Amino acid sequence: MFRNILRRRPVWPVRKVSKARVSIWSPLAEAFNTRPVPKFNLRSKDVGLFGVPELTTHEGFYDLKQNCVAKTNSLIEEALSGTRKRKMVEVFDEISDCLCQVADLAEFIRLSHPQSEYNYAAQVACGTVSGIVETLNTNIELYEVLRNATRKGDFVETSEVDKHVGELFLFDFEQCGIHFCEDKRNQVVALNDEILQLGQRFVAGTSTPRFIRKDMLPPNIRHLFMSDGEKIFINGLYTDSNNPMAREVAYKLFLHPDPNQEYLLSHLLDARDKLGQICGFTSYSDRALRGSTIDTPENLSLFLNSLKSDLWEKAQSDFRCMDQIKQNESLGHGPLASWDVPYYTQTAKKEWFKVSSKEYSPYFSLGACMDGLNMLFQSLYGIQLINTEVSPGECWFTDVYKLSVVDETEGLLGYIYCDLYERTGKPNQDCHFTIRGGKQLPDGSYQSPIVVLMLNLPPPRWSSPSLLSPNMVDNLFHEMGHAMHSMLGRTQYQHVTGTRCSTDFAEVPSILMEYFASDTRVLKHFARHFQTKQPMTDAMLNRLCASKHLFTASETQLQVFYAALDQAYHGKHPIGGSTTEVLAEIQKEYYGLPYVPSTAWQLRFSHLIGYGAKYYSYLVSRAVAYLIWKTYFEKDPLSRTSGEKYRRECLAFGGGKNPKQLVGDFLNMEPTASAFAKALINEIDHHQSQVDAVIKN
Repeated sequence: MFRNILRRRPVWPVRKVSKARVSIWSPLAEAFNTRPVPKFNLRSKDVGLFGVPELTTHEGFYDLKQNCVAKTNSLIEEALSGTRKRKMVEVFDEISDCLCQVADLAEFIRLSHPQSEYNYAAQVACGTVSGIVETLNTNIELYEVLRNATRKGDFVETSEVDKHVGELFLFDFEQCGIHFCEDKRNQVVALNDEILQLGQRFVAGTSTPRFIRKDMLPPNIRHLFMSDGEKIFINGLYTDSNNPMAREVAYKLFLHPDPNQEYLLSHLLDARDKLGQICGFTSYSDRALRGSTIDTPENLSLFLNSLKSDLWEKAQSDFRCMDQIKQNESLGHGPLASWDVPYYTQTAKKEWFKVSSKEYSPYFSLGACMDGLNMLFQSLYGIQLINTEVSPGECWFTDVYKLSVVDETEGLLGYIYCDLYERTGKPNQDCHFTIRGGKQLPDGSYQSPIVVLMLNLPPPRWSSPSLLSPNMVDNLFHEMGHAMHSMLGRTQYQHVTGTRCSTDFAEVPSILMEYFASDTRVLKHFARHFQTKQPMTDAMLNRLCASKHLFTASETQLQVFYAALDQAYHGKHPIGGSTTEVLAEIQKEYYGLPYVPSTAWQLRFSHLIGYGAKYYSYLVSRAVAYLIWKTYFEKDPLSRTSGEKYRRECLAFGGGKNPKQLVGDFLNMEPTASAFAKALINEIDHHQSQVDAVIKN
């Protein structure tokens, strides 16, 4: 039941920054347009990572572990005690909070701290919490007291929220097979361990380079690939290469079937199916979708098949455009193929919309973008982002900013640590980490959430601040959507705070933020040249926003294909052949470009592990985000009335309300598969009209 744990008006001091000769719009923009400069004061005391006093050194993780073990044991005693005075769900949530505060922090430090001793100590702490969780997941007595309190009634009066969160704890428990006989329970434990091991090995193999002899490649393209003596290694698809033969060779070699990866994936899918069957579900997909927005494999099938039918001709139109560009550029290199799509999408953007990073980046300094976010949050929610001084020892690296998120009436809501610049050894991913979840405390106060926003932006140079490409701006807004979900999710329980909600709803706030980042009315407020302060012209704004929606139909069709393949793998077993044979059949049915013989794209697709049976979630989240935008923000993207309604009736619940009910109530609609499919088609038509309008002009 705790398995999900392991997957996270005072005076506000303004942080001191070094001066640089850049245009500024506010103290916030000035701060983010220069590198952070740590404040050194010999009298200042090291406060520890994230202000945790034990973490002034890596050895503090030992104390955190010990404290966590002791507190967890005490809470278990309380839950099992006949003299318990609190609601059972309150005790369980405190156990969850105790474990998460160590596990989430340790997991982040394990991945991100530049010092190996911290990495190792954090890894050991993660292992300790993992052990506690496995013990809890097999504690039958603990399960039974929770089940009795949730389903038969607690002796303390409970609310609908209490019952909902109690059922979530029970569902996690029962997914581990705790309600079965010992033999079955042991099978579930063994299968979970097998799935974990197979998944880790499979993910490690998804990025392994492919080595070949030089003489296997035509002489005219050998120089395009990295080499070591007589060997050439291919570590990706080379989608940005302007040489069509290089793209084709890279695609066929990098995606050539790997027997070991096929073995790992097929055995993992079998193990997942067995787990679903033992736990009483018709399939692993049935297990994964329970309690989500789309809620059943049958509904998901209806959603995907509706999209398949409505998208086909729209996607074919996109492919015809790309093929025409290819024939004009590379006559004699065959028709459009899968390896061409990313390249010709970018080519069309450059040729049709004249959008390039060189032209647009000067208008998107990091400081200007943070100004834009601050303006947006003030307009929608009455919230400010305040750059705040970092205490000694509080951060894991010197280039980290700290934002206080402050409501105009409620005061401090939480903290966002911004680790934004690329550096050696840093994880190469844009993501949001929960360090501490929010929750209502017994004294009536609120436990302020703490999150980390991690990007890989170019650092400032002596002559300019960090300048973002349009894609980087979208990513910044996207990840800030997750961060604000964590800040604004004012839930009673930590177990359902912020982004701890259904997977197919978790991306809604972040995708919605991309709409704001693609609206000319919003961009006008902050897209200014870092040297001249001149705003971006209307023509540039229109070209940029339209370019983001080029070939949306074919891109959506690709995502539908991926989601359908994910469902085929996690549906009824046996799957009807090898994973590659199934892929070829699904691609023929769902995607407008043919399968390339002797390739096995799925063996490089790591999302099959982290999003097993849930890859569809992005599509559903996108549909919901579009409906929210259309209903509340399309007429006025800075509406305080709409912002407050969205905050109070959507974001505030986190995972504390059934997502299907939440979406239905907020949008005043029946949240069906056909309604979501129709929303995506409407979105595609809307975006296509934007593209057509700019191209015609």
